[in-house]
Amino acid sequence: MTSQIRTIGGVRPRHQRRARAQRGGEVRGTAGAAGVGDPYFPELGNGGYDVRHYDLTLAYDPATAGLTGTAAIDARATQDLSAFNLDLTGLTVSAATVDGRPAAVSRTGGELTVRPVAALREGADFRTVVRYSGRPRTLTDPDGSREGWLRTADGAVALGQPAGSATWFPGSHHPSDKATYRVAVTVPKGLAAVSNGEPGERRTSGNRTTHTWRTSQPMASYLATLAVGRYRTTDTRTPAGLPVHSAVRGRVGTLPDRVPEVLAWAQRRFGPYPFASAGVIVDPSVDAGYALETQNRPFFGRGSLDLATLVHELAHQWYGNSVSPATWRDMWLNEGFATYAEWLYGEDVEGVPVDRRFDTAYAADANWAFPPADPPAAADISAAPVYERGAMALHRVRRTVGDAAFFGILRDWAAAHRHGNASTADFTRFVERRAGGRDLSALWQAWLYGEGRPAAGRP
Repeated sequence: MTSQIRTIGGVRPRHQRRARAQRGGEVRGTAGAAGVGDPYFPELGNGGYDVRHYDLTLAYDPATAGLTGTAAIDARATQDLSAFNLDLTGLTVSAATVDGRPAAVSRTGGELTVRPVAALREGADFRTVVRYSGRPRTLTDPDGSREGWLRTADGAVALGQPAGSATWFPGSHHPSDKATYRVAVTVPKGLAAVSNGEPGERRTSGNRTTHTWRTSQPMASYLATLAVGRYRTTDTRTPAGLPVHSAVRGRVGTLPDRVPEVLAWAQRRFGPYPFASAGVIVDPSVDAGYALETQNRPFFGRGSLDLATLVHELAHQWYGNSVSPATWRDMWLNEGFATYAEWLYGEDVEGVPVDRRFDTAYAADANWAFPPADPPAAADISAAPVYERGAMALHRVRRTVGDAAFFGILRDWAAAHRHGNASTADFTRFVERRAGGRDLSALWQAWLYGEGRPAAGRP
């Protein structure tokens, strides 16, 4: 269900969309599914349509923690639709329209059901506008980590993996439904508001300032972020001309200044940078317990900013952000690749052979708790085997096919699925084709799917 790149300006005028939806007689349709059936988060995402673009107009008051929002969502029906769902956690919906006409709205938990006046024909482009408000929630994930809307002393940070984006805007919140974004957020004058993509107009009226950001490459909603607070913002460029927009709170040292250097190394290894800008958001006041690869500019909270983690999160811009998982079962394609990027950087820049990192990971019992391509539960998708054993699987591929073929695979995998989604089965087929049609099923069984530590370590 991969979205194509589509801007608001490219969407068919509303009256033409409605005409297309109704052409050929009455459309009865059926309701779209309330989820895409992900193996770990079955109710995330929604059936019956494909989102193309989100236009979010928000206002946030840190003093009251109140958020008001209008979400305009451009989508295409993938079946005849009598109704469809949006994921939204908390917040109160005051009104909704479909193609400018009032639509009925009902609510069951985190599922918002929208019923348009007239059913939508399969293939019709349509726009849904939802108006909402409230105090966004912080979520606790199955593994105990915190996501969603995290309040700070003077603002908030929104982190979305895997379900937190539904706490601040309605949408189809599964990685398989990627879209472009425009985010305009109004905050008290003197505060910064930083999101994904490229900065647009900044306008101050009275004691409020509106900041606008646009994401022109498709993005999975779990990678969307918004940081509001007293940040020091910088706008620079890499030597190659790539814009770097960063936001930093407090004194965090010089690591944010190393983004261009790390990106230059990553481009040599992984191919062209897949997005129109880069940067970081660093806020030590946020105790999320992790860094997150939010698209364009990854987020680093308390204690999470070090060089290895910077390499890891920037590598995710290729593996996880541009090439996103087909389902959450494919998480190792994000984390195994980013972990292996840390190992490669250590080998290329710091003189630490990847073989040494492999041996350390192989000896660690925690890495063998379960197979990385089949975590037992939602609480395990960010556990050690997904990262470390996933990276070990890649090193076994490298030793099997040789360096020249392996580094070609890394670059070409990122290029072949650029701005799309991919599964573990897609990857194993890709590698076998690049390995001259060799059957590598024994490798996959031992390192991706098998229980326990394989008897043979590094070749």
